[in-house]
Amino acid sequence: MCGIFGIVSEKSIAVDRLRVLASHARQRGRDSSGLMVSSQDGYDVYRADYDISRLLKNRRIKDSTVVMGHSRLITNGQSDNQPVVRDGVCLLHNGIIVNVEEVWSQLSLPRQLEIDSEAIVGVALQHLSDGGPLSNVVDKILSTCRGTMSCVLVFPALGKAILFSNNGSLYVGWHDDGAYFSSEEFPLTVVGCRDVVRVVNGQVELDIPVSDAVNVHDDRNEREDLIPVFKRVAEEEAMLLHREHRLRRCSKCILPETMPYICFDTAGVCNYCKNYTIRNTPKPREELFRLVDGYRRQQRPDSLVPFSGGRDSCYALHLIVKELKMTPITYTYDWGMVTDLGRRNISRVCSMLGVENIIVAADISKKRRYIRDNLKAWLKKPNLGMVSILTAGDKHFFRHGETVKRQTGIGLNLWGVNPLEVTHFKAGFLGVPPDFAESRVYYSNWTKQLRYQWLRFKAMSESPGYFNSSLWDTLSGEYYRSFHTKSDYFHVFDYWRWDEEIIDRTLLEEYDWERAPDTSTTWRIGDGTAAFYNYIYYLAAGFTEHDTFRSNQIREGQMSRDKALQLVAEENRPRYQNIRWYLDAVGLDYKTVIPVVNDMPRLY
Repeated sequence: MCGIFGIVSEKSIAVDRLRVLASHARQRGRDSSGLMVSSQDGYDVYRADYDISRLLKNRRIKDSTVVMGHSRLITNGQSDNQPVVRDGVCLLHNGIIVNVEEVWSQLSLPRQLEIDSEAIVGVALQHLSDGGPLSNVVDKILSTCRGTMSCVLVFPALGKAILFSNNGSLYVGWHDDGAYFSSEEFPLTVVGCRDVVRVVNGQVELDIPVSDAVNVHDDRNEREDLIPVFKRVAEEEAMLLHREHRLRRCSKCILPETMPYICFDTAGVCNYCKNYTIRNTPKPREELFRLVDGYRRQQRPDSLVPFSGGRDSCYALHLIVKELKMTPITYTYDWGMVTDLGRRNISRVCSMLGVENIIVAADISKKRRYIRDNLKAWLKKPNLGMVSILTAGDKHFFRHGETVKRQTGIGLNLWGVNPLEVTHFKAGFLGVPPDFAESRVYYSNWTKQLRYQWLRFKAMSESPGYFNSSLWDTLSGEYYRSFHTKSDYFHVFDYWRWDEEIIDRTLLEEYDWERAPDTSTTWRIGDGTAAFYNYIYYLAAGFTEHDTFRSNQIREGQMSRDKALQLVAEENRPRYQNIRWYLDAVGLDYKTVIPVVNDMPRLY
């Protein structure tokens, strides 16, 4: 996934405008970059393992009439950068192809690159070699490849550049010097383009100078391993412990005696059950239809959907498009812990629903360094109350979401938060009693937050390594999550009953949703952190967030206690693949970390 941009001009490129487009594309990812630049000798393609601002600075472009570029968030194919160049055809692609192996099995051309985007070029080359017309090449690509595709397909020898998208993450506008394009509409308006159009399920064809010469220049001197390659090592997998326990559990739900602040009455029912308020009771749907009616915009996106690619946000998007009949834009914040599986599911759902996906990517290397520093501090003094600091980096999701609303001009947020995901124990282990009246997964309460931060500060003081360069990132993220004013947003599951069986069936059958290979659950499988922190909780306390989630389902009457016990027995098993990926991603040695976790004190 990346941001793509460019100018096809009738005269020399307006460099200042190009830099505006490139700067905005950079927020989608800065792991690598590429440019296609016209010159008197043909076209030069520059690809680098650093961000687009630096690449632009080092290239002479002011005499060019065509400049196209991308700023990439690496998903797969780390050894290959864009633009993809093969047999005289060039491609800029924002998205992910999810059926790569199937596509190549249908082609007579051999696969040459690791990157999934090459499949698009392969289909185009095969189509033309079979005598197919250029006018039909996009139809052939869209009917063969699955996943999100917002592309600029360039045929220098034919003097043509074809822009197309199956989910609308591509815009074209015109200036006095020619055509401009970008992954988002906002930068085109900033540089003063007129007649901006959203390319979706169609194509825009631009004339470019004809040339047979495409010269490729690669700078791969600064490659960083951002996508750990999974290797199953039996010795490592055997290091993960899964001890069965006989902890006392609530006689109604399945919460164990190690749950913070738990107590049982004479019948063995816990205080969490006795104080539980039913959450999954939808309001009339007609009320939501009335609420969103004023936000609808004719033939324009009208709502913003926070979108992790997880089970609940995917199903919520399905409801928003199919039932509410809205035209949403999805927003994803990638802080370095979104797995490739999560990204592929984003690609599947957005492409099939024709929904634009705006990505804001953090500096992945920096965010992972923050996680590594905090995890190293945690390992020096393991503390269940401090496990949550490992996920503190994702809270800037809220800050960037407000920016996306301003840039798109969309006022409405529609959330797909599971109402049963409340996990009191994470703060409970730090010393914060459960607030049984809490009605939201994300809440705002100055008093509670200040107490929470004070308790966290005290715990941090016991391992000074927490006082590192991530501190401001953590605190500012907490502010935007808990205190920053949020307006014009509604929760889809306040109006649709959350039903796991229906959700799973819909996603698996209608969207070919991908499941994780190392767990039976569909929950949290796109989250790179979940398997590791749940392993910690299970070893030390004998339960995980799966136990609290299933307990809420029991209280809602959605599941029997016996069924819940059966499920968590599987869901709480260690996920070796995900844990190994996590530790590789943050740059810590598996064989060093796991023994420390295994030796931490138990609560039972």
